[in-house]
Amino acid sequence: MITHGLFPTPLSYFELGDDLTQEELDFINGQEVRGNTGNTTSVDNYIFKQPQLARIKEFCERSLAQYFAEICSPKEEVSPYITQSWINYTSKGQYHHKHEHPNSIISGVFYAQAQRDIDKIHFYRNRYNQITVPAENFNPYNSESWWMGTATGQLILFPSHLTHMVETVEHDTTRISISFNTFLRGLVGASESLTELHL
Repeated sequence: MITHGLFPTPLSYFELGDDLTQEELDFINGQEVRGNTGNTTSVDNYIFKQPQLARIKEFCERSLAQYFAEICSPKEEVSPYITQSWINYTSKGQYHHKHEHPNSIISGVFYAQAQRDIDKIHFYRNRYNQITVPAENFNPYNSESWWMGTATGQLILFPSHLTHMVETVEHDTTRISISFNTFLRGLVGASESLTELHL
C-alpha cells in the first residue's frame, strides 16, 4: 500500500533563535488586559504597532513572507501583511476557547512564554463526517483533532479557517502568546477566469 497526503493543511513552525529581551518581556507582562472566553487578552489589539515589539514583529513578517511564498507560490504580485495583533494570557486553571479567525488568510501564534513538552495547541478538522468509523489507532488521516507542541520563541503559521484551542493550563507558569491575523495586498484571481480582484 502506498499512501499520499493529498491536499494537506500547511502548518509551519519558525524559531526566533534568541531569547526575548527584558524590555520585550516587561512590555508584554505590563499590558492592560480584558476578559476573554476562558482566559485574558490585551486591550491593545494592534500590539505590533508598539515599538517595543518591533523585533518580534519583523520576525513574524519575515516568516509570513516565507510561508506565503513557499506554500502559496503566487503567480502575480501579491503579498500578505499583518492586520490585527494581540497578546493572550492563559494562567493556571484557564483555557483558550475553540475558535477560528474570520477575515484573515493566514494566522500566526508567537509564543512569548510557553513550556516545551507541556504546552500544546489543539487543531480540529473542519469537515462534517456523515459516517464515523471509530479508530483503534489515531493518525493524521483518521483523527478529528490533533495537538502540536509549543515552546518559547516559536511561531506557528496556519490557514485562518483552521479551528484551534488550548486546553486548561495545569502548571503555575502563565502561557503567553502573541496572535495575529493577515490579509493580502496585490492582485488575486485572474481576469480570464472572472475572478480578478485588486486588493
